Amino acid sequence: MRVFNAFFAACLLLAVPSVVTLAADSPDRTLMFDVFLDGKKIGYHRFEIDGPESNAAVRSEASFDVKFLFVTAFSYRHSAEESWAEGCLDEIEARTDSNGKLLNVVGTRTDDGFVVDTGEREAELPECVMTFAYWNPGFLEQPRLLNPQTGEYLEVEVEELGDDLVEIDGRAVAARSVRLTARQMDITLWYSESAEWLALESVAKGGRIIRYELS
Repeated sequence: MRVFNAFFAACLLLAVPSVVTLAADSPDRTLMFDVFLDGKKIGYHRFEIDGPESNAAVRSEASFDVKFLFVTAFSYRHSAEESWAEGCLDEIEARTDSNGKLLNVVGTRTDDGFVVDTGEREAELPECVMTFAYWNPGFLEQPRLLNPQTGEYLEVEVEELGDDLVEIDGRAVAARSVRLTARQMDITLWYSESAEWLALESVAKGGRIIRYELS
C-alpha cells in the first residue's frame, strides 16, 4: 500500500469541497470531486470555500476505500480547515487516517513566520506559505508548498503543458493543462478558461492511475 501513501501525501487534499457553476473568484463555492483508481471510483474529496481566494476559509474532506475481492485493502480519511489572509495561509488544522496511521498537522502564522507542528516535530517556515491549494491556481506560482498531511515544506516545479481537452462527466471540456512535480509526486492538473479546477491525475508506482474529476 506504499503506492497510495506516497500519492495521498501530495493531495490534499488540499487539498483541500455538487455541481459547480460559479467562477473561480466567486465568494462562496463548493467543489466535489469523484476519485478514481484505474477508472474505478474509490471515493470523493470535497472542498467548501467561503470568501475570495486570497482571504478564504476552506474546509475539506476526503474519503477513499480500495477493495480487493470485496475486502477493504486500503482506507483513507482526511479532513482539514484552513484560513487565508492576503493570499497567505493564516492557520491550518489537518487530520489524516491513512490505513490506520494517524497524522495531525497544526500551523499558525506568527509575527516571525509560520509555525507548523506535527506532534513529532515543529518547524518555522517563511511568513507567507501556501499549501497544495488546487482550488486556487495562484499556488502554482510558488517554489515551495506545505503538505497539509505531513507538514513537509516541499520544493515544487511547475510546467505549463498548454491547451488541452479534459473529459468531465463524459464530455470534452477545453482546459489549461499544468504539470506539478515534487518529491515522489507527478501530478497533472486541468483548469477551465475561467480558472476553475476541473481534474487531477497522477501515475502512481506500478503504473496505476489516480484521478480526481469534478462531479
